[in-house]
Amino acid sequence: MNDLITTSTRPRPCQPRSWLLPMVATLVLHTAAAWGLYASWSPEPPAGHSQPVMITQLVTLPAPAPEPEPVPPPAVEPVAVDPEPAPAQIEEPQIDHAAIARKRLEEQQQKEHKEREAQQRLAEQRRQQEQERERERERQQQLAREQQERERAEQQRQAAEAQARANAEAARRAAEAAAIAQYQPISKQPPSYPRRALDRGLEGDCTVTYTVTRDGRVKNPQVVEGACDDPLFERPSLTAARSFRYQPRLIDGQPVDVPGVRNTFRYRIQ
Repeated sequence: MNDLITTSTRPRPCQPRSWLLPMVATLVLHTAAAWGLYASWSPEPPAGHSQPVMITQLVTLPAPAPEPEPVPPPAVEPVAVDPEPAPAQIEEPQIDHAAIARKRLEEQQQKEHKEREAQQRLAEQRRQQEQERERERERQQQLAREQQERERAEQQRQAAEAQARANAEAARRAAEAAAIAQYQPISKQPPSYPRRALDRGLEGDCTVTYTVTRDGRVKNPQVVEGACDDPLFERPSLTAARSFRYQPRLIDGQPVDVPGVRNTFRYRIQ
């Protein structure tokens, strides 16, 4: 069975909605444009894109006016003038030269008096300054004299103290020397006479110095230089000195060494 497809070419009826909407929109646009033209409305340019506009104005200056021609002055007729009367005699003031001289003399005297007073004040100031300097010099000299007196007194005191110390030292040494001189041995043996000295018939002295120890013995005996008449006497003198015994010397209850003890050996042929 064959299917038959037919197409109708009959026009469809026109619908109102298809043409009413465009017509209304067109009417609204034309109305807005007409109103804008009527109100002189112009669209504002967008912000930030304004372009600078230069406005110029033409100014017309008036033409300079012509200078007026100079007008000659009117002629003046001469007028007769009466001669000027002679001025009245004016009396000159009388000048008192004597009063002026007296005034100048008084001014000169006052000036000289002021100058003398100023010189007197200056001289008085100088005199006072000189007196002050003189007093200062005297004060300095007095201080210097006092300083010298103090120094002299100090020197005398030091000299007196030194002399006192020297005297005390001398007295101590003298006392020690006297004590040493009186410091005699409690036991001693005489030296043997040298055989050669006997054969030659020699006589003489020999001084020996030594230290007495705390236990009363002799230590380090030596012949005093230049105090032995002959070298033959030196050995027996030293041997004899070593045999001496002393009483120990006490100071503050304690035995002490006694240096510088001397003994002179005399050699004589009987």
